[in-house]
This record gives sequence, C-alpha cells and structure tokens, in this order.
Amino acid sequence: MAYDLENRLVIGVSSRALFDLTYENTIYESDGVEAYCRYQIEHENDILSPGPGFPLIKALLNLNNLPDKEGSVEVIIMSRNSPDSSLRVFKAIEHYGLNITRAVLASGASLAPYLSAFKTDLFLSAYEDDVQRAIDSNIAAGIICTDGLHTYDCDHQIRQIRIAFDGDAVLFSDESEKIYQEHGLEAFEENERRNANNPLEAGPFAKFLKTLSELQKDFAAEEAPIRTALVTTRCAPTHERVIRTLRAWNVRIDEVFFLGGVRKKDVLQAFGAHIFFDDQSVHTVPASEVVPAARVPYKKKVPYDEGEDKLDSS
Repeated sequence: MAYDLENRLVIGVSSRALFDLTYENTIYESDGVEAYCRYQIEHENDILSPGPGFPLIKALLNLNNLPDKEGSVEVIIMSRNSPDSSLRVFKAIEHYGLNITRAVLASGASLAPYLSAFKTDLFLSAYEDDVQRAIDSNIAAGIICTDGLHTYDCDHQIRQIRIAFDGDAVLFSDESEKIYQEHGLEAFEENERRNANNPLEAGPFAKFLKTLSELQKDFAAEEAPIRTALVTTRCAPTHERVIRTLRAWNVRIDEVFFLGGVRKKDVLQAFGAHIFFDDQSVHTVPASEVVPAARVPYKKKVPYDEGEDKLDSS
C-alpha cells in the first residue's frame, strides 16, 4: 500500500536550512559545483553542525511521539544536491537521531514541481529561487537566514514549539501593504478603517496557520505543543480588520503584537520564537540575531525560464 501524505503536516527542508553548510557554500560560490561535491565526498564522515532550521525540525518531529499523533508530521529533505554529494547529510541525520527517511535530490533541477507532489505544507530553504517558485505555486515557504544566530543546542528539548508570523504579505495578502507602499500611511489607515468588517484575503501562510490551528484543537491552551504569534507593525486603528479576519477564518492564534514601529527583534526574543516569518529583510535580518528567521518573498506573475536550473549547495 502506498504511503499516504494526506492529513499530515509535511515540511520540506533543504540541507542548508537544516545543517550549517556555511563553509561548504563558500566553496560552491568560489570554486564551483565540482569542488563542492568533491569536498562533501571527502568529508562524508565529518558530522555537520545544526543549522538555523534544526531546532524547529527536531521539535516538529517530536510531535509524532505524542499520544495519538504518531505519523502526524513528515519531514522531507528537498535539495538541489546530487545523490552522490548527499551522503554527508544523511549521516548527520542519523547522528542526531532525526526520523527523516524521505528525500528529493534534484541534481540542480527546480524543486518546485516536487513540493506539490509531496503535498508540502511548508518549505524552508536558503536558496531564494526555489522559495520564490514555491510561493508562486501557493505553497508556504521562507528563505531562512543563515548569517544570524549560529549557536543551536542539539540536545535541548523544546517543550512547546513557538512560531511567529508577520501579517501583511505573510498571513494575509499584500493588498493593504501595496496601498501603504504606494500611497502612504494615511491612505493605508483609511483603507483599513473603511474595510474593518471585510476580512483580508489569505496570504501565502494562511493555509499553514490553519493547519497548525487544527493540530492545536486537540489540546487545551495551556497544554498545546505549538504556540503561535502574530507580530505586526500594524497598530490601532488598523488592528480591527486583523482581529475580524482571524475570527472569520476560525483559526487559533495565541498571541498578537500590534507594534506600531516598536522593534520586532526584542518582542520575538521575549516570545522565544523557534521560527519567524516576515516579508521584509529589514525585520528578518535583525531578528535572526536572536531567533531563527525566514523571509517570505512576494508572489511573482512572470513565468520562469526553466533553463536557469543549476546545482546548488542547498
């Protein structure tokens, strides 16, 4: 019988999001594919250190150990690496005891078609092109920051996974964000006042939030293994439309921060986010100094040239 990915939380993660491949990526960028592959093969028995997505992935996999939750989370390695250069990644997975058994090794081809084939709910990668194509295919995805926080305790057991989202262009569509960018704050506030009772359109992470909300419903609030937060630069009077949108979606979000210009980095550190998704690097870069963070690109309407595909260290 075929293994069914329906009704599971499916996470696709690149090797560079899961492990620290900073040095290896510099080899790829400076000396090319062959030098990168040769280095990986020569160092197959050198265990990779945890990367920015490691704590989150480990904690999500641990949800399968909860009563009646076995098999509820599936993590799949999705990489542009070739099969020959990937043994080092699998050795690291085994070393850390991660229950990851499935992989897509595309040898430079785009990963976008396989995200839908594997029913992916969330894709994390350090390679922008694949993340962009995922977003364009209506799959939640983020370009994980690899230049920020570099200390990840692989032995730490996360008792409650904390996931934080920006609002506009992440949970919600970018319709209101465009008004702000094109016409300024006053026009943005007036639009939100006028449409306070009209729910915002869903953004790239709306479905992912709803999936998390369904998982949370099986637990009392104080016992839930996942806690979510909305961290937005919105403030009154633009708050009402957000609250009414979440109410209309019938989703559970545990904490909301209407910051109105207050720095997100400090709030995220206090919340203890294990991942933060935002559409602007002005927020994700400083946030990545204290918590893992990923930038969500804007959806494009221009078709890609498939000839651009190439091997990458992701």
